[in-house]
Amino acid sequence: MSKKYVAYVGTYTHGSSIGIHIYDVDVEEGTLKERKVVPVRNSSYVRRSNNREFLYSITDDGVAVFKILDDGDLELINKIRIDGMRGCYITVDRTGKYLAVAGYHDGKVTLIHTYADGRLGSILDGVYHEGLGSVAERNFRPRVSCVKFTPDNKYLCAVDNGIDQIKIYQVTNMEKLRLIDIVRLKRESGPWRLRFSNDGRFAYVLYELDNCVDVFSYTDTPTGPVFEKIQTVMTPSDNVDELHDISAGISMTTDGRYLFTSTAGDDTVAMFSVDTETGLLTKEFSLPVSGGYPKDIALFPDGKHIACANHETDSITTFAINYDKKVMTMKGKPMKLDAPNCILITEMGAGGE
Repeated sequence: MSKKYVAYVGTYTHGSSIGIHIYDVDVEEGTLKERKVVPVRNSSYVRRSNNREFLYSITDDGVAVFKILDDGDLELINKIRIDGMRGCYITVDRTGKYLAVAGYHDGKVTLIHTYADGRLGSILDGVYHEGLGSVAERNFRPRVSCVKFTPDNKYLCAVDNGIDQIKIYQVTNMEKLRLIDIVRLKRESGPWRLRFSNDGRFAYVLYELDNCVDVFSYTDTPTGPVFEKIQTVMTPSDNVDELHDISAGISMTTDGRYLFTSTAGDDTVAMFSVDTETGLLTKEFSLPVSGGYPKDIALFPDGKHIACANHETDSITTFAINYDKKVMTMKGKPMKLDAPNCILITEMGAGGE
C-alpha cells in the first residue's frame, strides 16, 4: 500500500510506560515498530478528530489534545480538567464542535467545547448518572464506560456499565445535555462498548459481564430515537468461564462485513460475519491471542491483520486473518509494552483517515 500508517497505543503509566507509544505500521506484513513515546499520565483512551488533524487522550485529571504532525508525531496543544474523576472514553460529534467524555469511576458524562484550531475549551455540561445496579461490589453504582454520538449526529448515547442502561441525550440550543430516553438492558449484564454499523442502521452493544453482543436496529422517529434488539451472540470460545471472562474490545472492518471482539480470561478474539442488509451476526471463530487480557483490538487498514493490546501480559500481538479458512495466524513475537490499554491504527499525518 502506498499510504503510510501509524499506531497510537495508550498505556497506564507505571513501569516503563509513560504515555502514548507511537508505532510505524507495516500493513502488508501486519507488524508494528515502536518509534517514540509521548508523555501522558494514564492515557487510557485515545480518539482522532473527525477532521483528522488532532488526537485526543484521556489523562489523569481530564483530556489532552495534540496536533498530529505530517509524520504522525504528536505536539501538545492544551489540556483541560473535567471537574471529576479520570475518564475512560472519548467521542466527538460529526461537526467537531463537541467532545464528550465517559466517566467510569464517577458515573459522569462531560460535554466539552472544542475550537477549530484544536484547542479544548470550556466544559459545557456535566451529568452524573443516578441509580443502583447489581449488589456486586464492582457494579453497584453508575459507571459510564462508553459515549457515542449517533451516526445522524442527533443524540449522544452513554453506556452505563454499572446500572445496565444506555442513556440517550440531546445537546440543546443552550449546549446542555437533556435526557430524552433510556434503553434498559438485562440486569447485571455489564454493557461496556457501543458501536454503530457503517450505514448507521444498526447498533452493536458489547457486554463485559454477559460476554455477548446484542444487535439493535436504530431509527430516528418523530417522537425520538428507537433501539430495538434483534439478536444476541456469545463472544468467547466454547471454553467459557462466566466468573472470570470479560469482553473488552470491539472493531469492525472498513467495508462493514466483519465484526471482531476480544474477551479477557478466555483471552480470545472472535470474528463475526455481518449481514449488511439485516445487521445480524454469524460467529465464524474465537481463537487465542497469545496474551493475557486483550483489553483492546484494532484492525489494520487492509482488514487483513489485527492487533491485540494485552493488558495483563504487557504485550501487543498481531495476527493475519484468513477469512476463507476462518483462522488467524500470529505475526512475529509479542511486543513488550507495560499496561497497554487502547490502540488506534490510522493513516499517518493530518491528511489521514
